[in-house]
Amino acid sequence: MRVPFLFVAGGIALLTGCQALESQQTSEGIPAKPVAVEKVAPKPIEPEVVKVVEITDIWQRIRLDMQMEVPDEKLVRQYRDWYIKHPQHLERVSERATPFMYLIVEEIEKRNLPIELALLPIVESAFDPFAYSHGAASGLWQFTSPMARHFGLQMNWWYDGRRDVPAATTAALDMLEYLHGKTGQNWLYAIAAYNTGEGRVINAAKRNKKKGISTDFFSLNLPRETERYVPQLLALADVIKNADKYGIKLTPISNAPQIEVVDIGSQIDLALAADIANMSTSALHKLNPGYNRWATAPDGPHKLVLPVDKADAFRIALNNTKTNERLNWERYQIKSGDSLGVIAKRYRTTVSALKAVNDINGNTIVAGKFLLIPVAAKNLDEYLLSADQRLNRQQNKARGASKITYKVESGDSLWKIAKQYKVKTAQLASWNSMAPKDPLQIGQKLVIWSGTKSNKKDLDKVMRTVNYKVRNGDSLARIASKFNVSVSDLVRWNSLEKSKYIQPGQMLKLYVDMTKVRT
Repeated sequence: MRVPFLFVAGGIALLTGCQALESQQTSEGIPAKPVAVEKVAPKPIEPEVVKVVEITDIWQRIRLDMQMEVPDEKLVRQYRDWYIKHPQHLERVSERATPFMYLIVEEIEKRNLPIELALLPIVESAFDPFAYSHGAASGLWQFTSPMARHFGLQMNWWYDGRRDVPAATTAALDMLEYLHGKTGQNWLYAIAAYNTGEGRVINAAKRNKKKGISTDFFSLNLPRETERYVPQLLALADVIKNADKYGIKLTPISNAPQIEVVDIGSQIDLALAADIANMSTSALHKLNPGYNRWATAPDGPHKLVLPVDKADAFRIALNNTKTNERLNWERYQIKSGDSLGVIAKRYRTTVSALKAVNDINGNTIVAGKFLLIPVAAKNLDEYLLSADQRLNRQQNKARGASKITYKVESGDSLWKIAKQYKVKTAQLASWNSMAPKDPLQIGQKLVIWSGTKSNKKDLDKVMRTVNYKVRNGDSLARIASKFNVSVSDLVRWNSLEKSKYIQPGQMLKLYVDMTKVRT
C-alpha cells in the first residue's frame, strides 16, 4: 500500500556544539601557547511534532496517488462538464464500487501501476459486473471472449470469468502491463490500446512520425470511440481528484478489505453457500457474478467471494459440510442408448463430475442402473442473478404494445429477423441481452416488441405464434381478417413481397393476439 498514512511534518534539525582551538604564532614563526576558546552549550531545539493522518476513505487514497497530467483539451473539458452536471452518476458508481475498489487499488499499487487505472471500470461498465456491451464485451473490465481467453479467463455454461471481479482484475492489469510494454511505455497509448488494440495505436503513431507531425495521443487519428475513451478517463480522474471543488459527493469507501476469496474445493449450490454464510442468495451472487447458474462450476474454479467479516465463520461451517452434501441430488435411471456425455449435456454438468460423484472409472454405464445427478436445491426462480433469470427479466421488460416470442430456425440471423419484423438489429439484440454480432442457436427463443408502448391492457395481450395451413378458398385478406392482423404483416412475416399469391396446403406463420382471433 503506497499511502496508508499521510505524514505532515517538518525536518528535525539537530545542532551540535564543538570546541575550537585557535593557534597564534610568534614573530619567529614559533607557535605560541594555544588560546582556549570558551565552550558554549547549544540551545536545545524541540523537534517538530509529526502529525499522522490515517487515510480511511479509498477515494482519498486514490486522490493522493494520482500522477497523470490532465491536459486542457476540448474532449476532456466536455467529459468533465458531463460528470459535474450528472453527480448522481458517480454517486451510484461509488456505491457499486464499494465491495471491489479496495481489492483493485491494492493490486494496482502492488504492481506499481498508475492509480488512475482503478477508474477504468467506471468508464467501461459504470462498475456493473453484469454489464454487456454492443461489442460483446462483458464484466467490470469489459473483456471480449477472445481477449478473456488470451489472458487466462475461463468461460463455459456454468461460469464466465469476465464477470468474476478478482479474476478479471488480474487479467485486465496483466493486459494493461502488456500493452504498456508494446506501446513504448506510454500509458495514454496503452489505455487507448485497451479500447481498440495495440496495432491501431502503434500504426497511428507511425503514420504521424512519418509525416513529421506530433505523435502525442491527442494528435493520433484513431477510431472515434477511442479518441473519446482516453479523454473520458482523464476527465474522470480530474473530477475525482477535485471532487470538493466541483461539488461532487462520492460515497465513502472504507480503506480496508471488504471481501475475501475463499477456496471451497468443490462445486456447491449457491443457495446452500448463502445459508452457510448467513446471507441471501442474491447478496452472495452479487459478489460472485461470474457464476451463470444455481451453483459454482463442476470443474472449478472452486472459489467464492465473501464479505471479509463472514469468511472465517463460513470456512468453519463449510469444513463441517461433507462434499456430497454441498449439492442436491437426483437419482437418474440409465436408459438404453444413454451415455455419460448425453446425460451430462442434458443436466448441464460434466462427464468428469458425474464420474467423480458416482465412482465411475471408465466410460461404461449400464441401462437400468442409477446415477446421482446434481440439481438445484431451490426453485430456479429464486436464483435471481443467474443468467436465465437475468435474461427473463430483460425479455419481459415492456418495450412496446405487443410482444412476440420467436424461435430461431436454421439460417436465421439477428439482422434477418430484425429486417423481417421492421426493428433495428441493435434493438432486437438489446431486448434479448445480446450483442448484434452474437451468433444464434437453432431453437433459441427471442422476444420481439412491436408498436408503441401503451397502457397495461395493451401489454397484457396473449401473443402466440400460429402455423396456419392454407385452405381452398383462402386469401391473404380472409386469413388476415380471421386472425385480426394486417395483410402487410402476413406478407412480411412470410417473405411474400415478390408474390402475394398463396396455394392450398401452403404453411403460413402468423403472430397473433389470441384474445382477438375470430372464431
